[in-house]
Amino acid sequence: MTKVKQKDRNARPAVNRRYPIGAELSPNGETRFRVWAPKAKRVEVVLESGSYNLNAEPGGYFSGAARSDPDALYRFRLDQGEQLYPDPASRFQPEGPQGPSCVVDPFAFDWSDAKWAGVRLPGQVIYELHVGTFTMEGTYRAAAAQLHELARIGITVIELMPLADFAGKFGWGYDGVNLFAPTRLYGSPDDLRSFVNDAHAAGIAVILDVVYNHFGPEGNYLGSFSDDYVTDRYTNDWGQSLNFDGPNSCPVREYFVSNARYWIDEFHFDGFRFDATQDICDRSPEYIIGAIGRAARAAAGERPLILVAENEPQETRLVRPESDGGDDLDGLWNDDFHHSAIVALTGRNEAYFTDYAGAPQEFISTAKRGYLFQGQHYTWQSKGRGTSTAGLPPEAFVAFIENHDQVANGASGERVRVQTSPGKYRAMTALLLMGPWTPMLFQGQEFGATTPFIFFSDMSADLRDAIQKGRFEFLMQFPSAATEEAQERLPAPANPETFTRCKLNFAERATNQHLYDLHIDLLRLRHDDARFRQQPIGAVDGAVLTDSSFVLRFFGSDAETRLLIVNFGQRIELPIIPEPLLAPPTAHGWDTLWSSDSPRYGGPGAVPLAAGREWVLSSESAVVLHPVRKRKPRRVRKP
Repeated sequence: MTKVKQKDRNARPAVNRRYPIGAELSPNGETRFRVWAPKAKRVEVVLESGSYNLNAEPGGYFSGAARSDPDALYRFRLDQGEQLYPDPASRFQPEGPQGPSCVVDPFAFDWSDAKWAGVRLPGQVIYELHVGTFTMEGTYRAAAAQLHELARIGITVIELMPLADFAGKFGWGYDGVNLFAPTRLYGSPDDLRSFVNDAHAAGIAVILDVVYNHFGPEGNYLGSFSDDYVTDRYTNDWGQSLNFDGPNSCPVREYFVSNARYWIDEFHFDGFRFDATQDICDRSPEYIIGAIGRAARAAAGERPLILVAENEPQETRLVRPESDGGDDLDGLWNDDFHHSAIVALTGRNEAYFTDYAGAPQEFISTAKRGYLFQGQHYTWQSKGRGTSTAGLPPEAFVAFIENHDQVANGASGERVRVQTSPGKYRAMTALLLMGPWTPMLFQGQEFGATTPFIFFSDMSADLRDAIQKGRFEFLMQFPSAATEEAQERLPAPANPETFTRCKLNFAERATNQHLYDLHIDLLRLRHDDARFRQQPIGAVDGAVLTDSSFVLRFFGSDAETRLLIVNFGQRIELPIIPEPLLAPPTAHGWDTLWSSDSPRYGGPGAVPLAAGREWVLSSESAVVLHPVRKRKPRRVRKP
């Protein structure tokens, strides 16, 4: 920002605001400023044209209007101090969190998605994406160029990892400090609007991962405006807890509720994924995440939203209706499915995989009841884990075998497919994409990306050692990563090469065509087959066949009934089948609809599952069966 001309003029009172805080352009060419700064007795907004005193309001707010153009840079001065601060509700930080804030005109962008009707969770396939590593360029525009391909293969919802501006040149985004400012690292605010607009044109919804459990450690100036954004009354895994229920918490709640409304209204997002809700502590009559979700839905009007939460202790009240004491969200990430899947694929049950065996019964129970742990004792934490899922629909549970955390928690960041056999991986992919839950893929998973996903964070020098030490200590819960030799090989989070190694290589769509075809065909089957597309409560049952194999039966009319048989072990012959779930509908037999053994996917070639009177399950395979009506025998007339 250029040197300020000290005119010390009073700004006119700001009126007719869309949001309670931030800088908003008005039709008469002025910008209306409003900030919560109860620690200050005097607040000035400092533009290149001069500084303007804001008017004090009750409750610690200051507001006023001054003439400025779109893209004008500004900061706040508190109590005539020397230091200038960015706006806590800045709409853009073109020079990063330590730089000036920028006035943004949200109405300059020409939206073309008026006919976009929004989406609901049933039937969706989610794709988690980190803008900085999704493409080599790492921009919204480059990501937008891939939207039609994602739509073509069957992706219906993109989940963007956090975009709130953060310090440094690269990072995961979970240390955001300017929650209203989409990070400058990936482009301008209008570039982000264009990405969402293009996604809607391609038929894809976009939800945003939001971090409402802590602020990042660098570039965070909120404490200069108020001490009440945070509280020491609760502990937090990531830093200071946010003050949602203590003294002066109303403006804090207003800040976050307004933030959610803003993303829905001004960027047309289709919902949120709420990060680590177990660290969002609030004993208010209305839990803050429920309040945020309801405000977001109100901002969307008739357009439905998807609201999903990450919640480590598996508290299902989040997805129950308000009338039942819940928070009205739509879905929950299901770590239980992931943990069982990893143990089944790799045999590794260390650290938080301790309580999982990867056994057939675990997958059947997940398909029928969502979470595996619903209050039972959990050895890893030495306490009960989870709550009842009774009455919840299958789509409320988001299942995955990869996400940003779980891939990176492998220390070297290698993908799951290189940790297991090709056959097991094909079978598990079939289970993930055919199951009654809502499936989620992590960027590149659909074509078997070999690029890793590692924890990367570009903080200032005085924070880098602490961040690296904390990350390495976290990974020491895994004995395989706890040895001195393993620790020496761990990638340094602040090393730019750690970041660039994670960028996808789309050429692998061709080099790994068999894996790409596997995902494309399964997604097409999920979308085209009514029985897999629909997810009614209680319409799936399952049975263990052997210690490595199981069947899921998807009930419908005779013609719509489906079987998914999964075998993670060696070839199995079943001469006797005392399991009614394998019985075909009356007057029907079973025929193969899809098989993971197809050479198209790199398999050995599909063989008939039923050979005479016995059933033969190929090793490490999955097969989908559908009923076919038997021919009636001809009646032979006697001469």
